[in-house]
Amino acid sequence: MNALRHLQDELSELERAGLLRTPAAAAPAAGMLVLCSNDYLGYAALPCSSGGGAASGAGASRLVSGTHEAHLMAEREIAAWLGTEAALLFSSGYAANVGTVSALARPGDVIVSDALNHASLIDGCRLSGAAVDVVRHADVEAVESALLRAQGARRRWVVTESLFSMDGDSPDLRRLRELCDRHDAALVVDEAHALGICGPRGTGLCAEVGVRPDVLIGTLGKSLGLHGAFVAGSSTLRTYLWNRARSFVFSTGISPLVALESVHRVRRAAADDPGRVRLAMITRQLRSGLHALGAPLLPGSSGPILPWILKSPGAAVAMSQRLAQQGILVQAIRPPTVPAGTSRLRITASASLSEADVERAVAGFREAVR
Repeated sequence: MNALRHLQDELSELERAGLLRTPAAAAPAAGMLVLCSNDYLGYAALPCSSGGGAASGAGASRLVSGTHEAHLMAEREIAAWLGTEAALLFSSGYAANVGTVSALARPGDVIVSDALNHASLIDGCRLSGAAVDVVRHADVEAVESALLRAQGARRRWVVTESLFSMDGDSPDLRRLRELCDRHDAALVVDEAHALGICGPRGTGLCAEVGVRPDVLIGTLGKSLGLHGAFVAGSSTLRTYLWNRARSFVFSTGISPLVALESVHRVRRAAADDPGRVRLAMITRQLRSGLHALGAPLLPGSSGPILPWILKSPGAAVAMSQRLAQQGILVQAIRPPTVPAGTSRLRITASASLSEADVERAVAGFREAVR
């Protein structure tokens, strides 16, 4: 008897629906132009600075014996960068989101969650035991209605991304802050895709529009080009998550080497206005070239995330394969990562691209759509 025989049936069903995912090669082939990473400032290929004597592994969870001076240095540097009292490192963006939301919200609470929030936020909402009111994407009026419905709740939470990872658009953060203040709700903002590239000194979209979220979640693995994530806010929030965020409490601390390197990367990103200017220039060039081809880029998208919407999962995969033949790596994004009917190519710009790279990319897209 094979207790797992049903798995092949389910995989076959995914394949029939055009939704089967298979492991990619370990690294893009030499000469392949990568237009689908989150390495917005081009830091991922940088060599690490001197390890400074930091250990390669934490050795245990942070609550046991896994806290190293490098962790504390990184948390102080991140907090100073973002202007918060404190920060707490997590092993990944997923761990930060799922652990934070599930620790903060409880049964009797109501979470107002944007319909296009990342899976990690969705899972955190589900695990919390709170009632979850999923509202239309970036619809402030829908958020207000949900908060009015939640007046009798123990506590209220509004959870959103600042720069949505798949659509490349943003909510009205000022209005959300105003609504949260009016209805005694906490504002939780995932700034993963905005930190480093938006706002003064790369401090994100909340800072750009003058909003202070109650909980700010960020990552080391996108613009900073490393691995891991963090939550920033008050010292009380840090202490609470230290005690209650299960994805933190029950995980080995991130590598002290990575933590120490993040100190250097935060400082580099904070000073990298030329990198942000270059990223904006490359993004404009790429967006303009795609528009000239008639690409159906998602309305409302801005910044380095350019979603090209296609008719079906199969069409997205076929387009991705044709681009690969042109030496361009852009993966097809299909349900359940995005809603049904919105399969796409998620094209991203990076400050590491040259103008010649963009010209080559646009020429490759031109060939792929023929």
